[in-house]
Amino acid sequence: MGSEQKNAFLAISLSALILFGWQYYFAPKKVETAPIEATTTTSVAQNTNIETSTSAVGGPIEPATVAATNFTLSKGAVAVTFDNNLAIHDFQNPQAAFAFKDIVGVAKPLKVDFDFGQGFQSANFVQSADNKYYDSAHDLSLTTGLDDKGVAAFHVTSSKPFRYRMQFASESKKLENGQQRFFDIYTDKLSHLDINDEDSKDQAIKWAGIDFNYHLFGLYFEKETNLIYKNTLNSVLSIHSNKSENAFSFNVVYVKKDYDYLASLGHKLQNSVDFGIWGFFAVWILKGLQFFFTWIPNYGVSIILLTFLIRMITFPLQYKSIVSMKKLQLVQPELTKIREKFKDDPQRMQKESMELFKKSGANPIGGCLPLLLQMPVFFAFYKVLNHSVELVGSPFILWIHDLSNKDPFYVLPVLMTGAMFLQQKMTPNTISDPVQKKVMMFMPLIFGFIMKDLPSGLSLYIFVSTLLGILQQVFVFNAKKSTDPVVV
Repeated sequence: MGSEQKNAFLAISLSALILFGWQYYFAPKKVETAPIEATTTTSVAQNTNIETSTSAVGGPIEPATVAATNFTLSKGAVAVTFDNNLAIHDFQNPQAAFAFKDIVGVAKPLKVDFDFGQGFQSANFVQSADNKYYDSAHDLSLTTGLDDKGVAAFHVTSSKPFRYRMQFASESKKLENGQQRFFDIYTDKLSHLDINDEDSKDQAIKWAGIDFNYHLFGLYFEKETNLIYKNTLNSVLSIHSNKSENAFSFNVVYVKKDYDYLASLGHKLQNSVDFGIWGFFAVWILKGLQFFFTWIPNYGVSIILLTFLIRMITFPLQYKSIVSMKKLQLVQPELTKIREKFKDDPQRMQKESMELFKKSGANPIGGCLPLLLQMPVFFAFYKVLNHSVELVGSPFILWIHDLSNKDPFYVLPVLMTGAMFLQQKMTPNTISDPVQKKVMMFMPLIFGFIMKDLPSGLSLYIFVSTLLGILQQVFVFNAKKSTDPVVV
């Protein structure tokens, strides 16, 4: 029975190690914040734009060459630039922290084509009035709008039925803070698609977009529609309708992934903040950080206060876990004797072991069960700190100017590693297997190495949580000075 607890502890440690390791090995360079300038004029470019389309049966359509004309839709400080082929070139929004091009990675991240029975082709819109455009060759009318929240609306109609195709284009990139550029598709759940991967499905899509470095460039529909999407190896995500219609509407946003702001836009856009299966806990942890921030406007302090609060709430579980581990440590000599004595009689060994546990009040799963119950909170806190935009550009103290980026001098990862070693020394050792002992001994060092390039907010959380865990252990050990195991 003792081996169950050993394996449980090892599983918990390795699970956390895998969680952090996954982020570590997908990690490249922070983009710099660029100033955002609003544009209110319409500009015409002299370059030509050559588009080659593919027919519905796979055959090529003759490329059409047209003069590239740019239009700008603006309201206040928000401005969206698109061309006569209905390709988005730029999106300026003061709500975003980084320049549009740095997030999407290419000059034209979104383009819309139309199929009137001869394959998908580019439109050629000419402005006919304010926010109104017309393509005479296809009898296509385009109406645009921009609301107070920075959402750009596009509504296309025609007397002739058509299919439509939206193509997101980007390029792969990873940052040192663990952020990776993805294509996002949201159906009944969020799917991250690697930029250079292959995937295709026919599903009802709520929204899609490019997700990178706490920002989203997304497209969503007023009503859920069955669409076919295909992700290709040439860094293009293609989404197209499978039936002809006479009208088509979509909305485009470029925003920093502020959970509350995205929720206010509707259409489940807040789910681009990927909290995973721990979403219920993560949302409340995020609200807790925001609450403390309203009192003390420093997210580093908010992390410390919320960590303290969570540790206090979960202390009864911690208490039972520590006491149970101490009892198991005290009965280990007797348990070893029983195993040696009855090694050839497993049934007798189990019976004698259970009687020892019952007599001493020790529980072989009493130490790991409380820890397992706390795992959802631990992983949810990790998800919040790794995916919430609140930490972007948020300073803490002295050398830490951005909690979403790594500690530039590795002070917090070193302190965290030292605290984990100290806690490991203080924790009652019930592991007798030498291999498991070595793994556990190097665990803090491995954690420290992984955490050196992850957001400093994460290192701060683990460091503070470990310190509070040490204080709780000291309190429990002082409260139970007797070396005789007793029932709690």
